[in-house]
Amino acid sequence: MTKQSACVYRSRTKKLCKQLTQSKELHKLGPRRAGLVQRRLSEIEASDNLAILKLLPGPRLHPLKGNRLGQLSVDLDHPYRLIFVPDHEPIPELEAGGMDWKAITAVKIIEITDTHE
Repeated sequence: MTKQSACVYRSRTKKLCKQLTQSKELHKLGPRRAGLVQRRLSEIEASDNLAILKLLPGPRLHPLKGNRLGQLSVDLDHPYRLIFVPDHEPIPELEAGGMDWKAITAVKIIEITDTHE
């Protein structure tokens, strides 16, 4: 997928950008979660679109519901997830409704969080 902005990963805040790109900041998450974040970012970067990312074994990629409708998450270490949104205006949709996973080629990272809180 495309990399955008000076941050390499388009993210919601400068603080999150720093956390995703600076080793010292990333490792404040702990070695396991930091490694998983790096792996998920590499998987996102290597995927041409979300349909390919969804097929990868291991991390569960799925759309969120409720007050997080429109956001997507990929598993890190339980219960933490990497949260992002399609970085398209408008978001590509299928004629029958729902996101067109094959047409989503860029994402914006929102946060790393426990969505169950």
